[in-house]
Amino acid sequence: METNHINYDIEKSAKRIDDILNASNTEFEELKEIPSRDKLTFTNGFYIKVGALFVDIRDSSDLTDEHKRPTLAKLYRSYISEVVAIINSYEDCKEINIVGDCVSAIFNARYQSQLQAMFSCSAKINSLIEILNYKLKKKNIQTISIGIGLAYGRTLMVKAGYAGSSINDVVWMGDVVNEASNLCNKANKGYNKCILIDGEVQCNLTEHQKSLLKYNYAEQCYEGDIIDCTMEEWYKENCN
Repeated sequence: METNHINYDIEKSAKRIDDILNASNTEFEELKEIPSRDKLTFTNGFYIKVGALFVDIRDSSDLTDEHKRPTLAKLYRSYISEVVAIINSYEDCKEINIVGDCVSAIFNARYQSQLQAMFSCSAKINSLIEILNYKLKKKNIQTISIGIGLAYGRTLMVKAGYAGSSINDVVWMGDVVNEASNLCNKANKGYNKCILIDGEVQCNLTEHQKSLLKYNYAEQCYEGDIIDCTMEEWYKENCN
């Protein structure tokens, strides 16, 4: 985000710290669904049960040795553009963040069907990489692999940044975000499958979705190399 230069004032800084630390804990409300960002202030927050999805490229540091920066820019742009396009197509997804080559998303998860949709989203992302790699090969660009992590749990949604400026963002605090990120980091490494899912997500899936997964005893989660059947058919018809 762009910055807007404001001279630092230690007196105002001390007051902002006091305002934040003296805020009442009753300002942190329990909700069933993710609220609009405009309901957040620098002193309140909302507890919500959400689904978290993280996607990251494996061994992305190796890509810098293989290609020059303009080529890398094309690779990252195409990857991020279409991962975001898939995630953004789900109405239950309320937040998407991009940090480097990691794309993360927060889903409403009041109902089982919303976690089942997040699972389907991960399958589409996995299928997307097959299509992307086909197109990368045609341009003599190194193919990529990814890891995906899914988790479900309670989080605290707060607004953090510099009050009085336009520099702020939503921060999601809680184990669910850390767990999804941790699973993403372990996915598609060693013997682990591409998609790792915590037990809280798994127990809310349909019986068919559950049948596509196996328990990973080493990581104590569920795993699978799930694909989207419609996208797979498109790949077979158009990428050979």
